[in-house]
Amino acid sequence: MNINWYPGHMAKTKRQIIEDLKLIDIVIELLDARIPISSQNPDIREIIGDKKKIVLLNKCDLADEKENHKWVEYFAKNGVKAILTDSNSGAGVQELIRCIKDMSKTDLEQMANKGRVGKSIRVMILGIPNVGKSSLINRISKKTSAGVGNKPGFTKQKQWIRVLDNIELLDTPGVLWPKFESEEVALNLSFTGTIKDEILEKTEIAFYLVKKLLEEEEERLLQRYKLTKEDINNIRENVQNPNEQIVETMNLIAKKRGAIVSGGYVDEEKIAGIIIDDFRSGKMGRITLEKVK
Repeated sequence: MNINWYPGHMAKTKRQIIEDLKLIDIVIELLDARIPISSQNPDIREIIGDKKKIVLLNKCDLADEKENHKWVEYFAKNGVKAILTDSNSGAGVQELIRCIKDMSKTDLEQMANKGRVGKSIRVMILGIPNVGKSSLINRISKKTSAGVGNKPGFTKQKQWIRVLDNIELLDTPGVLWPKFESEEVALNLSFTGTIKDEILEKTEIAFYLVKKLLEEEEERLLQRYKLTKEDINNIRENVQNPNEQIVETMNLIAKKRGAIVSGGYVDEEKIAGIIIDDFRSGKMGRITLEKVK
């Protein structure tokens, strides 16, 4: 699978981020807790350089709790502060605000010593599309204070939000990167909805998702669709081709969920949509697709 998808507005956004970073003191990188590595934009790692950084592992409520803490430890070992967040409920937002305050304390003191009283620490929040950035911004706005509007010299597309009296947050559009070198990364982004479903066929996304779940989270798949281990073993014994085994498993799920059209045929689009939605909404349980190695 070779997904080459880089709309023009994303190239423009990247250029604007590079320009804005000159004025930024702290970068917040928002990742999907289910796929912390795949949801890291490699371009962002390069362009932020040695700026102070906080990683937010968002949608932590959808990811395995034990794996969440392993990822926090993983980033800590690599010298990066990571915070578990759920932008829908607001979990982790207060910890984020405390972390920004702690990280900016020295800079504010140095500025005060130089007589630069009233200077704000500027924070930029970055993340790929559909990782929950807008929801997080809304949560921060409600828990702190109103937005501060556009600054002189900045385009109207920017949104500044005052987090504290001396800390301002710059929101940016979500941005992907020009090419996914790894099929695994492309699939993980498809499973979680970062790559729009129109780019790949839903049936294809569901096929690879079921394949991955059978390999790594079989019990959750069985529980969700009331399948038994015997059902899966029967398919494996009677169907030799591994890909056809996946299709037969999806057909069995379709029968369980009533995704059948006239003539007894499986409604492939419908069952693909059900499987994808069940995963994305957490109905299959808390599943982390990328585990710490």
